[in-house]
Amino acid sequence: MIAPTDIIRLEREAVVILDQTRLPGERVERVCSTVAELVAAIRELAVRGAPALGVVGAMGVALAASKAPDQPERFQRTVLAEAAMLATSRPTAINLSVGVQAALEAATGLWMEPTAARTAIVVAAQAFHRAEVRRCEEIGRHGATLFAMNARICSICNAGALATGGYGTALGVIRRLQDNGLSPTVWVPETRPLLQGARLTAWELAEEGIAHQVISDGAVASRFGLGLVDGVVVGADRIAANGDTANKVGTYGLAIVARYHGVPFYVAAPRTTIDPRTSTGAEISIEERPRAELAGVAGQRTVGDDSPIVNPAFDVTPAALIDAIITEDGVLRAPFDFSV
Repeated sequence: MIAPTDIIRLEREAVVILDQTRLPGERVERVCSTVAELVAAIRELAVRGAPALGVVGAMGVALAASKAPDQPERFQRTVLAEAAMLATSRPTAINLSVGVQAALEAATGLWMEPTAARTAIVVAAQAFHRAEVRRCEEIGRHGATLFAMNARICSICNAGALATGGYGTALGVIRRLQDNGLSPTVWVPETRPLLQGARLTAWELAEEGIAHQVISDGAVASRFGLGLVDGVVVGADRIAANGDTANKVGTYGLAIVARYHGVPFYVAAPRTTIDPRTSTGAEISIEERPRAELAGVAGQRTVGDDSPIVNPAFDVTPAALIDAIITEDGVLRAPFDFSV
């Protein structure tokens, strides 16, 4: 498995990420020496996935602190301003702001001592990364109990090491099954328009020798109809207090198909993805991505300029369609407004 520090790491005055826009063709590191560069990388999806965004959020605060002036008031003002810019660079995943806040809390009481504050923020950011990896490993352990030998599992988008800065949530469950000798097989929808399933999940599975097949989004339902899917496990970008879950667009449809065919549908996510201040999924802000992502493929225009485009990055799956939410603390079941 790719090492956590190969996905995201904090250097002396930079945050270095594995550029996910270049996979699977090239394995290229992107060095972000300023918060503005890191925000651009987040918005361009060079780094993506809710837990990974939490990690880069924390590390971004450390980056801001490393470049901020030594004069205490200016130091605090600069770090807080750049932290706010980081926290709002993508709206749907709650983890981003959680990571930013964790790093800022480390500086509590130290703002008038910039050197001490910098050290505390760096320690907090690195600890946040390690903790996120551990959380995902525990998610894998709990989730693996839900599947039998030779399970045929469907998982949309990418919720693996790339999306979490380490082990993976949905793919963490699948990894644990493989490590336990249970030989899962994974259906990998392409996940249009940016193909995070075909480009990223398939790449991770191939790297680890886990059996899988890539399939077009439109063909997924037919696999359920043929009885070729035993379960679904997906990641999450935000989970509301009642269990409604925002994830990559297409997840809602997958949940409907699973319910119709009597196939269990699981969400795998760390507690950092749960937002108790959001009562239901109706309150979750859904990011609208740029027109260009949907208007062409591989540089070839596929939609005419006169045709409007709607390109939501996420949708919300109602809690009623979710059989369980797998966290690092165990498997949560309905009623989710109690268990969550």
